[in-house]
Amino acid sequence: MVTIMRNKRKRVLSTFEREMKNPKFKKTFEKSYKEFLLSELLIAMMEEDDHSVRSLAKDIGLSPTIIQNIRSGKQEDLMVSNFVSLVHTCGYKVFLEKDDRRIEIKDRKFKDRHFLNFIRNPH
Repeated sequence: MVTIMRNKRKRVLSTFEREMKNPKFKKTFEKSYKEFLLSELLIAMMEEDDHSVRSLAKDIGLSPTIIQNIRSGKQEDLMVSNFVSLVHTCGYKVFLEKDDRRIEIKDRKFKDRHFLNFIRNPH
């Protein structure tokens, strides 16, 4: 009887994969990655619609500092109503989708305050 032994080498993990096994690193990474994505999304929308920080802030009713903090990834938290206003000001719409259901989130301004409307699309 002949036994053939195969050399089973473990796959070598990248530095990133090793670090992601550390719960503290993973939590910090995921938080900063979300901030990065929001920042990149805002920059792309502003460039496409040719908005400056000041003009966008004025149109939405936020301070230019808040817009700049979102752009730079420094904004820790963003209210949904502010996000929807920002998106609509740049000409986009926000939808929630589940299976075949779709709900549009609209921004409505009344007396210098923003309110959200949820419009269900019939299917």
